[in-house]
Amino acid sequence: MKNICPEIFRQRLIIEGKYTNKPTRADVKKFLVALSKKLKMTIIYGPVIKNVAGDFNPKHKGLEVVLIWAESGASLYIWDRLKFFTFDIYTCKKFDPEIAVAFTKNFFEAKEIVYKNV
Repeated sequence: MKNICPEIFRQRLIIEGKYTNKPTRADVKKFLVALSKKLKMTIIYGPVIKNVAGDFNPKHKGLEVVLIWAESGASLYIWDRLKFFTFDIYTCKKFDPEIAVAFTKNFFEAKEIVYKNV
């Protein structure tokens, strides 16, 4: 993909996995606050944690999470029935993706995990 705005640094990390540890809302909040500190990101809003997608489609029952950093943000989706999560981090500040992947894998006790850093 052509970089049409090279003046702005952008990094994206997509992490997906199958979890063994089903997190509560409180767990997710602690995870995102701790990850923000590890990545040296500044939380300016959130995390906002909802459980509403399942009301519209039972297949999507789980949690929907949004977090805004001064450096950009992250979104996390957790499917209860499939024991699956997908976590997207987008930032205008460079960070070490291996730190985020290892921390996420440990938090979810993921038995399978994949990721892509862009």
